[in-house]
Amino acid sequence: MLNPEKKKRIIEKFKTHSTDTGSPQVQIAILTEEVKELTEHLKTHKKDFSSRRGLIKKVSERRRLMKYLKREDAKAYDDLMAKMA
Repeated sequence: MLNPEKKKRIIEKFKTHSTDTGSPQVQIAILTEEVKELTEHLKTHKKDFSSRRGLIKKVSERRRLMKYLKREDAKAYDDLMAKMA
């Protein structure tokens, strides 16, 4: 679970306009950070199957959003991938 400070920094970095909090770019960036945190958690807690299920759900939701963004706005998708790398 991301703390509010970290989430706010991610939103500031990836927002598309001044009041943006829910664009696909922001959602993908937040999900990516949550996936990273859950992956680290699961490295030490190998038998935490409920967290593993949450990780799989977040990865599939991120994949779905990335497909949507690539289909609707390929340039924004390419910009997002460059920012995240």
